[in-house]
Amino acid sequence: MSPDDERLLTVAIDLAAAAADVGELPYGSLLVDRDGTILERAHNTVTSTGDITAHPELVLARFAAMTYPPQRRATITMYTSCEPCGMCAEVIARAGLRRVVFALSTAQLRALQPPGSAPATAADVTFDGPALAEKATEPIHAHYRHGG
Repeated sequence: MSPDDERLLTVAIDLAAAAADVGELPYGSLLVDRDGTILERAHNTVTSTGDITAHPELVLARFAAMTYPPQRRATITMYTSCEPCGMCAEVIARAGLRRVVFALSTAQLRALQPPGSAPATAADVTFDGPALAEKATEPIHAHYRHGG
C-alpha cells in the first residue's frame, strides 16, 4: 500500500467518523481516479433514509455506473473504511470498478461489534432451489434470442 493509498484511506475513515457524528453507522467511502483526484464521497445513510441498501460502497458504485463509461470505471479505485459486505462487493464488481482499498476486514469489524449486534448475512438465510428450472429458462432464452 502506497502513502497515497494510506492518505485516501484516512479520508474514508474520517467520513465514517462523520457518519457516526450524525447518528449513522460509521462507514465511509470515496472514489478516486488514477491521478488521485477524489471524484465522489459518501457515508452510510441507512439510519436516516431507512434504506437498508444505503451503504456508501453501493451508493458510490451506482454513482460510478451511471456517471462514467466502462473504460473509466475500470481505472477508478474505491477507498472504504471497512471491507465491503457481499451485497456491496457484487455491486462494485457489476459497476466495473476493479480496485477497492479497505481499512478493516470483515473479521476485524465483527470482533469489534458487541455480541448479537452484527447484521444477518446470507449464511443466516435458507435458500431453497433450484426449482422449476425448465420453466425459468424460457424468459432467459427469449431475452438472449432477441439480442439482450
